Amino acid sequence: MQRALLLAALAEGGTSPNPLVGAVVLNASGALAGEGFHACAGEPHAEVGALAQAGEQAKGGTLVVTLEPCCHQGQTPPCTEAVLAAGISRVVIAMQDPDPRVAGAGMERLRDAGLEVITGVLEPQAAHQNRAFVHRVSTGRPWGILKWAMSLDGRTALTNGASQWISGPQARSWVHRLRARCDAVIVGGGTLRADDPLLTSRGQRHPEPLRVVLSRSIDLPVEAQLWDTAVARTLVAHGPEVSAAQDTQLPEGPELLALRASEPLDLLEALAQRGCNRVLWECGPGLAAAALQQGCVQELAVVVAPRLLGGMPARTPLADLGFTSMKQVLVLEPDSSEQLGTDWLLQMLLS
Repeated sequence: MQRALLLAALAEGGTSPNPLVGAVVLNASGALAGEGFHACAGEPHAEVGALAQAGEQAKGGTLVVTLEPCCHQGQTPPCTEAVLAAGISRVVIAMQDPDPRVAGAGMERLRDAGLEVITGVLEPQAAHQNRAFVHRVSTGRPWGILKWAMSLDGRTALTNGASQWISGPQARSWVHRLRARCDAVIVGGGTLRADDPLLTSRGQRHPEPLRVVLSRSIDLPVEAQLWDTAVARTLVAHGPEVSAAQDTQLPEGPELLALRASEPLDLLEALAQRGCNRVLWECGPGLAAAALQQGCVQELAVVVAPRLLGGMPARTPLADLGFTSMKQVLVLEPDSSEQLGTDWLLQMLLS
């Protein structure tokens, strides 16, 4: 199962709206006969790839898979039928598929056919690996990661707004890798105007993640790196108050999306309908605070640089969250920490 989880991770960032899945086939003697992983939506599932590699050795053998095999017809045929056709005698599963089209029915199909089915092997690791998929299926919204870089004294910019660069090159390279694992990268109009960001993975993912600007007025620059959609797709999401005349002010290329309201929650519901499992918030303090308040952030990735910026009023990562008591503050669960050059990366989950 550990091997199957490693295989699943090879496709991180590329399978949405599908989950990450890895599979290993052992022959009747317990020797490795085949392995596979789901690379992207529309391509064969992990089980099918592993069974094809195993061939005749699958008969009487064991399939080890990180997620319950599907039992419905989607873009590809049901995996349960491929398992039965291969002659597998035992299936070991890490976790049940939360998709209501499966949700235990795949395991039931295999048991009804006489196969031995073992579940719950390394289930916590599998659930953590697919937390974004599970979150989208259960809530109708993508898993949100809020990222910022700050100095040791908690500043994200000097008092004049200068912020490039607080973090070092290794930390910035890590951010490119993070973007490659996400389906969309979100900024607000203020960040677009101030920084003119590119918001790509610098070629570490193809296609690049969707670049999203959430803006109430779409009073945005006529020229910006995000408008070059030959590099990556760009979506400008706005509320109903934007007029048709304002729409025409933007150059051709970016897609416009009218939301019920220009709010993080409305945006994430729209992105979930487009198949996004995981999104990255790289926005300013106002939008970051709104995303937190509306439950659109499940994970924080904070780069802390060994620098002191000073300045009053402080330019901090978050606007006022409206707390008046320490009992109200958001409590985080440490997930991991590592050193990136001279900077420190702290990753935390919201409890």
